[in-house]
Amino acid sequence: MFGFIEKLKKGLSKTHQGLVEKIDRLLLGKKTIDQDLLDELEAILFEADLGVTTTTKLMEVVRKELKKGEFDDAVKIKEFIRQEILRILKKGEDPLIIDFSDKKPFVFMVVGVNGVGKTTTIGKIAYQYSSLGKKVLIGAADTFRAAAVEQLEIWAKRVGADFIKQSKGSDPSAVAFDSIQAAKARGIDLVFIDTAGRLHTKVNLMEELKKIKRIIGRECPGAPHETLLILDATTGQNAISQAKLFHEAIGITGIALTKLDGTAKGGIIIGITEELKIPIRYIGIGEGLDDLKEFNANEFVQALF
Repeated sequence: MFGFIEKLKKGLSKTHQGLVEKIDRLLLGKKTIDQDLLDELEAILFEADLGVTTTTKLMEVVRKELKKGEFDDAVKIKEFIRQEILRILKKGEDPLIIDFSDKKPFVFMVVGVNGVGKTTTIGKIAYQYSSLGKKVLIGAADTFRAAAVEQLEIWAKRVGADFIKQSKGSDPSAVAFDSIQAAKARGIDLVFIDTAGRLHTKVNLMEELKKIKRIIGRECPGAPHETLLILDATTGQNAISQAKLFHEAIGITGIALTKLDGTAKGGIIIGITEELKIPIRYIGIGEGLDDLKEFNANEFVQALF
């Protein structure tokens, strides 16, 4: 665990520089808290990709506490912001607990635009469960991109998972159907259905995803048990727009935020939690098999600050 905190610290270093170090520089040696300082603080939070809504809410609370006389010293503002960020992130902390005695197979429907890291995220979660001795099956329902199917197959072999695919351009719902049937016949514990991230229009894509979801639910009542949206932290505010789009169409139950190690926009996790109220299940901070972890708000804030 200590090793992971160190890795997380390193992964969040750019976000730390863009948020915490800027706050430190702003508050250093300041005794009085004036409007200019508050305006600068607001700009720092906004630039760190917390988003307009979250930044506005945070600053409202800061001003309210200031009126109450809570900040006799500018440095106390930093600790207050740290506590507020932790409070927000705690609301997004909801680990996925799977009762294998109850649901078999447990079905993940994995969605997100192309390039966010869907394939590698599926591979890493599959690896975690196959390491626990669970039988895993991966279905390649992104039938439009041959490269995506090939990459997914490599991951399936790597983690010892069964793999279901069809020919390029075939109906993605048919892959979902085959995957559920195969899982039931083979006594599989966990099924991952990968989906496309781009079609001719957003409407096309969302209609296809709705159809896949219907087929999964028809063949396995109660499924998908988790509709997991993969978001790329490097896209900042765009990630929130994507999440809203997918959530409205198919109802997202959890989020995996990838590529936190390559961005100064890690503050987006705070905006996502505050605005969307969807649990953050996983965070990704590297390429390795062990670099996808369940989200823990305390660890995240400890590493960030």
